[in-house]
Amino acid sequence: MVDAHERFVASGPLRLWTERTGDPELPAVLMVMGSAAQGVLCPDALVSRLVERGVQVIRFDHRDTGRSSLVDFDAHPYTIGDMARDCLAVLDGYGLDSAHIAGASLGGMIAQWLGVHAPGRVRSLTVITSSPMGHDPRPALSRALAGEPADPDDLPPPAPEFLAHTAAGLPPGVESDVALFRVFNGPVRPFDEPSARAMLELALSRATDPSAAANHNRAAWMPDPDLKAPLSSITAPTSVVHGDQDPVFPLRHGEALAAAIPGAELHIVPGMGHVMTSPGLPEEVAGLIRL
Repeated sequence: MVDAHERFVASGPLRLWTERTGDPELPAVLMVMGSAAQGVLCPDALVSRLVERGVQVIRFDHRDTGRSSLVDFDAHPYTIGDMARDCLAVLDGYGLDSAHIAGASLGGMIAQWLGVHAPGRVRSLTVITSSPMGHDPRPALSRALAGEPADPDDLPPPAPEFLAHTAAGLPPGVESDVALFRVFNGPVRPFDEPSARAMLELALSRATDPSAAANHNRAAWMPDPDLKAPLSSITAPTSVVHGDQDPVFPLRHGEALAAAIPGAELHIVPGMGHVMTSPGLPEEVAGLIRL
């Protein structure tokens, strides 16, 4: 991979670990990872492919992950909107007026928030394996767990294999993380376990407090009226990238998201699950990121 340079930037009282790869004179892509995910979980192969396409790439650790600041959530609860403002702080820290924003899973919801509430900072938007911002999956999940018929208006709940994994309550650690990523990968494309294990071991080794990342799940349910803003107000050129084997947000989530954003292009990736842990998949997704 092209030489990368690390630095910390300030977001209010917080310090966020960041890494820039590529020529700083080129347009930037800000990669926004999902819940509990450090910047290093954005695959190196994806970063390298984007650099080959003629951009610089910035990865960063969300608050409460990796080497970024930890937050006492009980004393200082935060929202998805606050995590989105961290993204703006990263752009500010690099002196960037705007960037191409690419977000995965929860990072995709953060990306949508930026597209709605900070349109001037967003050159383009790519939402990967995510769901419409502000959508509440709990009613559909409750009906599914109770064996009740689905409401026709529901977006589908997670796949049974993902729900079974979360219900198993495996002890935290690399083995549990690898098992989760095997489920995330889906059953169709091969799971590159050695690569996934190395990535997860790296993340664990650099986490100040691995348990703090669970605060992202709490943040996702914090009341935030900004999440109710209509996605139809997004003006940035937008691509939605979604796998047809996603066990967390089944394909209808991506279809609904693309339908809600004017002019959005939907790219359905055959065999892709919720993560990029199949050989060649990071490069394939990098080729779909809107520039």
